[in-house]
Parts: sequence; C-alpha cells; structure tokens
Amino acid sequence: MNYNDRVSRAVQHFWEVRTRQYKDQGTSTGKRDAGNRSAVTGGKHLDGFIELFTGILAEAGLPDSAIFTKSTTLPGYFRPTKKWDLVVVIDKQLLASIEFKAHVGPSFANNFNNRVEEALGNAMDLLTAYREGKYKPSQKPWIGWLMLLEDSPNSTSSVRVEEPHFDVFPEFKVTSYAKRYELFCERLVRERLYDGTCLLLSKKDAGLNGKYTEPNPEINFNRFATSLSAHAIAYAKMRAK
Repeated sequence: MNYNDRVSRAVQHFWEVRTRQYKDQGTSTGKRDAGNRSAVTGGKHLDGFIELFTGILAEAGLPDSAIFTKSTTLPGYFRPTKKWDLVVVIDKQLLASIEFKAHVGPSFANNFNNRVEEALGNAMDLLTAYREGKYKPSQKPWIGWLMLLEDSPNSTSSVRVEEPHFDVFPEFKVTSYAKRYELFCERLVRERLYDGTCLLLSKKDAGLNGKYTEPNPEINFNRFATSLSAHAIAYAKMRAK
C-alpha cells in the first residue's frame, strides 16, 4: 500500500499546528517563550501521525477498543512506568507500542543526544520488562519509533565531532545531524531494539504543503507501516480463528 498522501497530511498538520501555536502563544500575556518552546509546549503537533496509525491498525482488523492514544502508560523494568504515544492492548496482551518524535531547529546538538538516549532507554526498558514476564501471555510486542526532522542547513550541514581520547567510528566523522539520525534509525532495527523505525525530513515552508523526503529506503514510512500492519493482521487473523 502507498501511504504518501496520508503521510503528507500528517506532515502538513504538524507544521500548521507548530506555526499556529507559535503565533498564538503570548497573545494574551504579551510574552513569548524563548526560541521555539511555545510550539513544543503546546502539544498536539504530532496528532496527525497518531490518527494515521490509528487508521492503519483499524484497517488491519483490530477493534477500536484495542487502540489506545490516551491511556498509554506501560510498566517498565528500570523504572515503574513509561507513557508511549500509541499502544495496542488486546485480549490482555500488549501487541504494539509506538513513539512519535519531531526535531526542529535551531538547536540540534544537545537535542539529538537526548533523543538518542531516550529512544535507547525506552526500548531497553520495555524489552527487559517483556523478558522478565511482565506482559505474559503476550508475544513479543512490536515496537516502533518515528522521527520527523526539520530539513534545514543546520540539520543537513556536516559538523565535526570531538575526539580527545579515541577516534569515533568513521561513519560519524564530519556528518550532519540528519545523517546521524539516519544511522541511528537504521541501527535500532538492525540491533533488534525496534521492529520498525522511520525518518522523515521536511522543510518548514514546503512542509506546510505536506512536502517531505525520505533519505533511506530501509527506514521509510511504507516499510515501517507495512511491518506494523502485517503484525496486526497476523494477530487479527489468529484471533478470528
């Protein structure tokens, strides 16, 4: 299935909400948050993707009662709980959990490391809890991570890394943050920490018209969504029998 039009609408929704929140913030107080904080603290900017995946799961044959976008807190192993963006719980089994993230400039350095650490920790926490039997009798849940990254000179221009004691891996030398996200998403799947990852790039102005690009076919949206859909379809068919 081709999801291009539906992804375009989700991307457009993201940029419209961010733009609106930034313009509206401060109209009542006369003050604005520093930088882009107003567009982040307003929330709801990734709701287009949540709605998109809710539809994909429903089309796969899952009942609406199994798809949660509000009550999404799950137990962990290294911490008590973690709230995901979308979880699928059916027949008292955890079928899937997904996190949606966005990264918009001007700052990419510290925020990139924060996103990486968070995604790694979330996967390890959930997988360890699963290994320890917390989700019995669930089969291994499908875990997904999607990143919408602003396509800008600050994210696509090469930056150097500090190497005071040891050389970094050669693929990280003089790379952009966009390339680092690409490598990160690719490795999350290859290391089997996530069942699916997706990286989308979108320029602010073009994004208001739903425009986006996908730098790597291994982590594109169709592959991400198809993997999740197949997992959901398999369970729906088994349940029907």
